[in-house]
Amino acid sequence: MNQKIKHKRRHIDGILLLDKPKGITSNHILQRVKRLFNAEKAGHSGTLDPMATGMLPICFGEATKFAGQLLDNHKTYQFTCKLGEKTSTGDAEGEIIETKAIAENLTASHIENALNSFLGEISQIPPMVSALHHEGKRLYELAREGIEVERKARNITILSLTLDEFNETSFTATVTCSKGTYVRVLAEDIAQNLQTVGHLTMLRRVTIHPFENETLIPFSKIESLKDQLDSLDALLLPIDRAVTDLPILTFNQEDSARILHGQRIRIEGTLDSNLYRLYSDDNQFLGIGAPNTPTSIGPKRIIQQS
Repeated sequence: MNQKIKHKRRHIDGILLLDKPKGITSNHILQRVKRLFNAEKAGHSGTLDPMATGMLPICFGEATKFAGQLLDNHKTYQFTCKLGEKTSTGDAEGEIIETKAIAENLTASHIENALNSFLGEISQIPPMVSALHHEGKRLYELAREGIEVERKARNITILSLTLDEFNETSFTATVTCSKGTYVRVLAEDIAQNLQTVGHLTMLRRVTIHPFENETLIPFSKIESLKDQLDSLDALLLPIDRAVTDLPILTFNQEDSARILHGQRIRIEGTLDSNLYRLYSDDNQFLGIGAPNTPTSIGPKRIIQQS
């Protein structure tokens, strides 16, 4: 009897800033990337719809501990909204369910005034085609069954919203927003402000904080490096690149060992931040910690040292 030999996968740590291609789910592309890297453990941070492209951080190994933190960070998207047509999903993949005339002589200033009205903290009702739960089921599962349920409005923050280009029937804009923002809903609400209806025809995630100045890696490049594991590993960012906005605390070897064993450490001076990056004095990233008291810190997420 022939037994299948289980292929041993590699333990690797790091973050790949994938430029997700259009027409594939985030989970499907994650599995393909994981296989190409022959990685033991990987997860993505922040689902993109199949029609969307752009930054999809793939976290390998110990970096998966920081995927949730990236989810909480603000994000920047570029999107195109087609005016005059509303769809069942809020994007081009749905059926047209309403049409409405577009105002004649639409100008850049009309659209910019509409965009400016959404700056700051606003209220937004999540779409039915979202992954939120209702009585044990995800909303998009209910939507597929033709069921619509009442959704509570949620507060989100629009940090910036600028017009990139427009024509008589559509506009393209770039938005930087807090977590929990649904860009398809934002596009519909902007269209409504312009006295018409609309839906997304393009969505691209430009960046997730703090990766504003990093280069995205196309999936085609990863495929071209198949079986070249050293070249693939060279594409990874170190784990601590996900938390560069946190202040740093450095420890000697004895205290570093105590941190890695979950112990708290007394600090000279006062701790005034909620979270800190923790390093050993030989520049080894230990993880992140949170103050227990104003003068002591304990580990919150620790990196297993290889």
